[in-house]
Amino acid sequence: MTQKRALITGVTGQDGAYLARLLLEKGYKVYGLVARRGSDALWRLRELGAEAEVTLLAGDVTDVSSLLRAIEQARPTEFYTLAAQSFVDKSWDLPSVTVQVSGMAVTNVLEAIRCSDAKIRFYQATSSEVFGRVQAPVQDESTAFHPRSPYGVAKAFGHWLTVNYRESHGMHASSGILFNHESPLRGPEFVTRKISMGVARIKLGRQDKLRLGNLDAKRDWGYAGDYVEAMWLMLQQEAAGDYVIATGRNASVRDFCRIAFSHVGLDYEKYVEVDPAFFRRADIDTVLGNPAKAKANLGWAPKTSLDGLVTMMVDADLERLKKGTLT
Repeated sequence: MTQKRALITGVTGQDGAYLARLLLEKGYKVYGLVARRGSDALWRLRELGAEAEVTLLAGDVTDVSSLLRAIEQARPTEFYTLAAQSFVDKSWDLPSVTVQVSGMAVTNVLEAIRCSDAKIRFYQATSSEVFGRVQAPVQDESTAFHPRSPYGVAKAFGHWLTVNYRESHGMHASSGILFNHESPLRGPEFVTRKISMGVARIKLGRQDKLRLGNLDAKRDWGYAGDYVEAMWLMLQQEAAGDYVIATGRNASVRDFCRIAFSHVGLDYEKYVEVDPAFFRRADIDTVLGNPAKAKANLGWAPKTSLDGLVTMMVDADLERLKKGTLT
């Protein structure tokens, strides 16, 4: 049997690292497209023990010629596009960059695939941010989009372009509308990781207070390690499609804090302070996904509870602080 080959953009990010590990475990030859290498760009792959097994290719999703070269080198059977300017709040400060990297670049990838080998199966990383000002209490694949940030707008563009290429060119192009998914590999600028790092530092006496924005904002939080399995499953189906990937439950930022502080024997109310500087310019009050289609068609369901996710993140940051890999 011929070995499957996958090409991942954004391989050094949270989702890219977990996906790379999953595909390696399934016997794939994995390639990752990287635009540049900072001193710590590969730390996520390293932490998962996947760094040595992923073949890195130089390229950029905003440059079609480099995408064509990467496809020629990797000869992938599956292409996962995960590269993005993924910090929602930063998208107001960098709207053009966000639209180029998180939206327009999808055009480049789809065109590169169509022109080189239209049989390559394609995965687009959409986001629940496309729902924005939600049009229904629970969001599924039929819920109308109303994005509330440049990031959400860019993701909506990438989503509909994927649908268009599937319908117009007959490509196996699927879109995963992923709700918030976190892990110990989450970037420190995201509120969930800010909480886990803050709890670890406070527990070890290295920080006094944790300042956050809207504690009442509700999100449908899952574990990134579970969600990458859904990405892979989409590309194993006979027919491509669009899928909401979520837990079907939501919780507030306050709930996340309560679980995290309780895990280390502390009361969050003594340490958490609300700082208006951290409120988003156009916030989303609550989101809640319905993953019924993914369960029915893919056989997918989340395995990790919210408590399990939060404690996993806190424990990881406690360990990093003790080892000196987090200051």
